[in-house]
Amino acid sequence: MAAKCLGADVVVIGAGVIGSSIALELARAGHRVIVLDRAPGAGQGSTSASSAVVRFNFSTTAGVATSWEAHFGWLDWAGHLGHDVGDLAMFRKSGLVMLDVETAPRTSWLPLFNEIGVPYEEWDSATLAERVPGMDVGRYWPPKRLDDEEFWQDSHHTLGGVYTPDAGYVSDPSLAAVNLAAAASACGAEFRFRSTVTAVEKAGGRVTSVRLSDGARIPCAVVVNAAGPWSGVVNRLAGVGSDFTVGVRPLRQEVAHVPVREGYGGPVVADMDLGTYFRGEVGGGLLVGGTEPECDPMRWTDDPDAADIHPTAAVFEAQVTRAARRLPGLTVPNRARGVVGVYDVADDWTPIYDRSELEGFYLAIGTSGNQFKNAPVVGQLMTELINQVENGVDHDASPVRFRAPRTGLEIDLGAFSRKRDRNTANSGTVMG
Repeated sequence: MAAKCLGADVVVIGAGVIGSSIALELARAGHRVIVLDRAPGAGQGSTSASSAVVRFNFSTTAGVATSWEAHFGWLDWAGHLGHDVGDLAMFRKSGLVMLDVETAPRTSWLPLFNEIGVPYEEWDSATLAERVPGMDVGRYWPPKRLDDEEFWQDSHHTLGGVYTPDAGYVSDPSLAAVNLAAAASACGAEFRFRSTVTAVEKAGGRVTSVRLSDGARIPCAVVVNAAGPWSGVVNRLAGVGSDFTVGVRPLRQEVAHVPVREGYGGPVVADMDLGTYFRGEVGGGLLVGGTEPECDPMRWTDDPDAADIHPTAAVFEAQVTRAARRLPGLTVPNRARGVVGVYDVADDWTPIYDRSELEGFYLAIGTSGNQFKNAPVVGQLMTELINQVENGVDHDASPVRFRAPRTGLEIDLGAFSRKRDRNTANSGTVMG
């Protein structure tokens, strides 16, 4: 970071898994960091409702490279943190199988695996049935509502999938954020909870301070917006967004928890064919989510605080019944049980990691429910971006290229620009 920022406060707005990761890396780099969050503790917003799936199936080279780099951080979580922070979130390497689906054929993204070096196995329907016992390998595309008679019709075709053995999930997403925040604190970052930002002050086209609802003013030269579903509100406070080609908007989502008598020990299953995904849970049970099929209404909200936090019977039944179609031995409970969260969704389901038109104001937004997995590397790439831009690099004209420390991959951060061409190759879902 330029000399004018040395010794000054860098304010990170948001203490979820992304904001806490950014705080850790900035603090590691020697910067004084203050993290603000309206919640009582780290990871209590969107992070707490994350399915925490670690996978590599993305539609861009940068997306695959970032997720592949990040998974090494999860594998060596204690080493990544660098400090004794107590109980640790655990990465469960269960593997993941992405079932074949017309909207995202394997031929469209396997070349990216080959380019980056992600190991995979191509499974036909017989292999899929063998490797995931009890699975129905029928092809049902497109996903349908339960009140559509065609949903219940037998399949006349089968499908296969692509298995990535290095994928899996993190046992406790909130604890992962708490771990990052503790490590950041050990590096000198200060976390102020129950703090609501009411103004981003500026002079001469540059950030100068933020103000809080209690009247406190925090002078700073850099602000990082990592506020999750509240990121749009923070952008408006800063007066940025006029040059965005990609917008962000809050989306309410539900994830179901289903008891399974004998547990589920198979891989994560990404099943866009039926409009669902599921994974095992530590201690038994199945976590089931949706992939935003066209037959289901999107639950957009302009006010994340107004989102109903209780799971609904209709969504629970739809998600779990779809999972039970794929796993016929699964029982659909009568009572909805799960968690509700609000995603900060970008128009093309690809995050924005960028500067803004306001000098000193940076963006880690539009994480679209699929960026938890990338938390270990987001802090690093944002720190590199901030350092270079504050030292005079014109990121808009010549995008920063980030050298991933574990894999050596060079990641073009222009892929995450607020001014990018929209990623039309995305799947249109949380699957990215």
